Amino acid sequence: MHQRTAAILRLFRTKSGYISGEFLSRELGVSRTAIWKHITAMRATGYRIEAVSSRGYRLISSPDIINPHDVAALLAGTTIGAPLEYSDKTASTNVDAFRLAENGAIEGAVVLADAQTGGKGRRGRVWASPAGVNLYCSIVLRPAIMPHEAPQLTFLSAVAAARAIELTTELTAEIKWPNDVLVSGKKVAGLLNEMSAETDGINFVILGIGINLNMTADQLPDDLRHPATSLFLESGVRVDRSSFAGTMLRELGQLYADFLQHGFGPVREEWQRRCNAAGREVVVSDSGTECTGGRFIGIDSDGAMLLRSDDNKLHRITCGDVRVI
Repeated sequence: MHQRTAAILRLFRTKSGYISGEFLSRELGVSRTAIWKHITAMRATGYRIEAVSSRGYRLISSPDIINPHDVAALLAGTTIGAPLEYSDKTASTNVDAFRLAENGAIEGAVVLADAQTGGKGRRGRVWASPAGVNLYCSIVLRPAIMPHEAPQLTFLSAVAAARAIELTTELTAEIKWPNDVLVSGKKVAGLLNEMSAETDGINFVILGIGINLNMTADQLPDDLRHPATSLFLESGVRVDRSSFAGTMLRELGQLYADFLQHGFGPVREEWQRRCNAAGREVVVSDSGTECTGGRFIGIDSDGAMLLRSDDNKLHRITCGDVRVI
């Protein structure tokens, strides 16, 4: 049932117009009666599917939920999303993904949740994770790289999130070093990677991605350190969460395949083009104390920020909060 529902959704999304029951029956290798039962079950979960005699079926709209069938339908042919686990509520998708990886989950396994009760960001900060509005997901990767190279994957995640925003909305996304995605100068997404490694190699990396999709202003926490927003607040248009999740994971899969084949270089170049500080003067603070200033000139192969100060010295920054002047 699970695989056939995903297959039907994939056909709806790749074919225009109506799809005949005969075609669906032939493609899935089941009877037309079985197809009708699948369609009936999908309608019961909120899908609007039109049926016209002698023409077939047509998908009108999907329910406003993150539906794993919808997401899987957009990931055919990629290494990301098989398997894909979904829950209505969990403490943390990163915790769930870490547990799966420790128990042998294959590369590309994805954990999605509608809500988190213990979502977290960088430096242990809380990530607000209400139900019904956003995207919370974690991905298991097992790259054959050294532990000191693992931070490169954070930049890969940021580029994937920025791409997905621009592919699914009319908004422009920027990236703030090291792992925030911005729209209109306000934070819309955060990334948190966690790793299990030995001295000579990585066991696995968990890419945690949280993106504010349809959050309203009253759902944003009052104690945020930096301005935050959602795609809905910036565009006035609600985002189809399943479609967004599938698009983002598909872009992540493409970027990861390129990373394995060509290294960090291409991802680094695109990240730098998207960075909100590119070529600008910035100040970096740590624990609220301004400590380093200069012109942002890029990131190195380890993902550290490179600044050129007024005295022409090159500074390599590995932690801190960046403020563009």
